[in-house]
Amino acid sequence: MGSQLWRQDTDSDLMAAVIVTIMLIPQSLAYAMLAGLPPEAGLYASIVPILLYALFGTSQVLAVGPVAVVSLMTAAAVSQVASEGSMGYAAAALTLALLSGGMLLVMGVLRMGFIANFLSHPVIAGFITASGLLIATSQMKHILGVPASGYTLPEMLLSLARHIGDLNLPTLLIGAGSTAFLFWVRKGMKPLLKRMGMGMADGISDTLSRIGPVLAIIVTTLLVALLDLADRGVAIVGAVPQSFRPLPSPILAPT
Repeated sequence: MGSQLWRQDTDSDLMAAVIVTIMLIPQSLAYAMLAGLPPEAGLYASIVPILLYALFGTSQVLAVGPVAVVSLMTAAAVSQVASEGSMGYAAAALTLALLSGGMLLVMGVLRMGFIANFLSHPVIAGFITASGLLIATSQMKHILGVPASGYTLPEMLLSLARHIGDLNLPTLLIGAGSTAFLFWVRKGMKPLLKRMGMGMADGISDTLSRIGPVLAIIVTTLLVALLDLADRGVAIVGAVPQSFRPLPSPILAPT
């Protein structure tokens, strides 16, 4: 039974592996910058957990690695003890990661997952809604191309309003166009293919919806390179070090 399911899922798993691999690189770079860390830190935080979970994990559907909420919370916590870009900032972030991992490990060994059963649905729904609002608002500065800051929703909204005059039009067009394309791929592609009379509309639209983010990355990357949009104020990640940088020592001594 297990081998039969494995054969049935092979095509979907291969497609997912290719898409996740392509998406993981720019996504992890963005998460690192969201946390105030060097871009390469996102690569380390994305690759290592996947390899470890492939060896020791038990779930076939659980996604591991950095997420936007954790990146925002990391930046908010670490910025209280060190300035962004310093070695102390990186060391504090590493210390926070070790402490969080240690707590999760202890809770896992003690089988304390049952605590989640006591979280009511309104609490979960509120957390998810608030997370979505924070993530969306935190990305507005990148879509508008303005130097906004802040970690809470009021702080980010006030900062965006304060810097709205610094809006960069090419950045806005890229961000808005990419967002609209991704929404259309999800919601509008299947009805369009059906109106065109394509018999395989469901399969084609499902496949294209999966590779939609990849297409958006490829097209926008080509636009930035061919039109020299970096010279027009469009922010790019820039050069990522090719060699492995030594990690800073975590801060273990109490202060």
